[in-house]
Amino acid sequence: MINLNWRHELLAVLLSFLFASPAFAQNTGEFSVRKENVSSLSQQVEDLKQAALELNRDLLILEEDLLFPANTQIAVYVSSDVGHYFQLDAIKLHVDNQLVASHLYTEKQNSALNRGGIQRLYLGNLKTGKHEITAFVHGYGPQRREYKRAATYTLKKDQKPTMLEMRIKDSTASMEPEFEFKEWQVQ
Repeated sequence: MINLNWRHELLAVLLSFLFASPAFAQNTGEFSVRKENVSSLSQQVEDLKQAALELNRDLLILEEDLLFPANTQIAVYVSSDVGHYFQLDAIKLHVDNQLVASHLYTEKQNSALNRGGIQRLYLGNLKTGKHEITAFVHGYGPQRREYKRAATYTLKKDQKPTMLEMRIKDSTASMEPEFEFKEWQVQ
C-alpha cells in the first residue's frame, strides 16, 4: 500500500513557503501586511490551491494505475433495461467463488438504472487465465413476487483490461427478467 502521508508533508512545505513571504514579515509582534502585497498574496494562495488540486488528481490517477494495472484489471458494471417484471434489490458478485462486491439498491438508484444509467459494481485485479464470475441477484417482480437468480460467466482473462456488463432486462416472451453478462471490447 502506498504511504500517502507525504501529501501532508508537501502541504506543510508549501504553507511554510507562503508564510515565509515578505507579506508575513513580523514587525514589533504583529504581522504587517501592505495593501500592494495583499492581492499578490491572494493570487499566490489561489495558485497553491490550484496546484494542490492538480497534484491530488494526478496522485489518484497514479494510485489507481498502481493498484489496478491495465494487464490485470477487471471492471464489472450493472445495467438495467426493465420495466414491468423486475425491481432490483441487491447484487452479490463472486469471482472464483469468493465474494468481491455487494450492493443494496435504493429506489433512486433503481430509477437511474432504468433510465439508462450504468453502475460500476466492481474494480479489481485478476491473473491471466480462466475465471468464473457469478452474480447473485435479488429483486421483486409484479405483485412483489420475490426473485433470486444467479448469472454465471466464464472469463478467459488475457493481458488486456477486461470490462463486463451484467445486464438485467425484461423478457416479454416469458414475462420474467433475464440476467446475462456481456464482455466489452476494449481497444
